[in-house]
Amino acid sequence: MKLQADFVKTIEGNKGIIYKIARSYCKDPDDKQDLIQEILFQLWKSFDKFDSSYKFSTWMYRIALNVSISFYRKERLRQQINQPLPESVLYLKEDNTTKDLNNNLDQLHQFIQELKELDRAIIILYLEGSNQQDIGEILGLTVTNVSTKVSRIKERLKQKYSSLNK
Repeated sequence: MKLQADFVKTIEGNKGIIYKIARSYCKDPDDKQDLIQEILFQLWKSFDKFDSSYKFSTWMYRIALNVSISFYRKERLRQQINQPLPESVLYLKEDNTTKDLNNNLDQLHQFIQELKELDRAIIILYLEGSNQQDIGEILGLTVTNVSTKVSRIKERLKQKYSSLNK
């Protein structure tokens, strides 16, 4: 019972990590909820094995990102088999220019979702405010490799955004 209470308390204090990662890997709200549940399940399965000599957030990021990458790969395979109608056929787009900020954020999220799994994980952690050393620990990369990748990812995102606004 204490283990369960500790788990709930710890997750409550760090649940933002789960939601940010799920949002970055899933557009569909139902898929996002499925991913969140799978992350929580995997965290619960591994909670008693957590090594307290590491930061909990680092451990949590590692599990959440691994689950998300696996989920993304399965989802991508499923989407290749089932081809849904494009959203443009299903929904009418609004011509309201007052939502520029939300559109820019949505565009950024879309660009991030188009990145390779590792690059997506790196930029999520970077935008979350993690330093290169923490990102390296979470993803098993060197600090130099993380710095190089962050720079290249930022440049790619800038290019995509600027080509959109030409």
